[in-house]
Amino acid sequence: MKPVGADRSLKRTIKAYIVLTKPRVLELLLVSTVPVMFLAQGGLPNLWLVAATVIGGSLSAGSAAAFNMYLDRDIDAHMQRTENRPLVTGEVSPRGALIFSWALAIVSTVWLWLTTNLLTAALSATAIFFYVVIYTMILKRRTEQNIVWGGIAGCFPVLIGWSAVTGSLDWPPFVLFMLVFLWTPPHYWPLSMKYKNDYDDVDVPMLGVTRSAPQVGLQVILYAWATVACSLLLVPVAGMGLVYTVSAAVFGGWFIYESHRLYAQAVRGTSPKPMRVFHASITYLTLIFLAVAVDPLLPF
Repeated sequence: MKPVGADRSLKRTIKAYIVLTKPRVLELLLVSTVPVMFLAQGGLPNLWLVAATVIGGSLSAGSAAAFNMYLDRDIDAHMQRTENRPLVTGEVSPRGALIFSWALAIVSTVWLWLTTNLLTAALSATAIFFYVVIYTMILKRRTEQNIVWGGIAGCFPVLIGWSAVTGSLDWPPFVLFMLVFLWTPPHYWPLSMKYKNDYDDVDVPMLGVTRSAPQVGLQVILYAWATVACSLLLVPVAGMGLVYTVSAAVFGGWFIYESHRLYAQAVRGTSPKPMRVFHASITYLTLIFLAVAVDPLLPF
């Protein structure tokens, strides 16, 4: 009979490896993948294809996240937000994390190649490379624009979803690619305001560290407006209907309002509430992509 302690240890180890994949970020990436498959199909896509793409995309995103934690384990130990990550607490060894990261990368690429097509597998591999090498290894610790260009990695799921269905790329997924690209800074910069001291302590030049709160707030506003404008561009490009058009306008207006509110708080010198914009940005993107999925199913 297996000792109870051994079962608990195994469960803790499995949980630690799951944490390496950043499940909450993973959910957000999948939100931008599946709806695009509905748009590409012009209705309900093949459910097996959706499942296969979700599995492959999850493994791919998990690989990128695990590589990120492996490479950032030195600074994670000194940040309040990340001090309990498995590589910091010792629940996962650096060697174990590296093997796990490579295994997920290889399996995800092969899986997508076999179950979807070569283009989708190549896009997935490129996304991993961009997040791990371009963002984590090159940009993150060198420039305040790290999240702008490094955020491109998070834009690939829309291309992956489209190519999985069509085997090619077209203008609609590139508009959505640009939408996620523009959305990433006003999503992440409020977080950098909240954890400004953490990033400052480890010499990571996030905008919240290098610029004043009003300056960050202004940048959030500019990118929020650009995001909403880009979302509306999808209407003529993809022939979107009433559901998406109204959703993009209404939810976009709310996102812009929250961005202006953050800026006003920063200018007045009152304690800004950056996490309100952070959470609002997640809700906004989720609702926009939900509209992307629903719109092709309706006749208007």
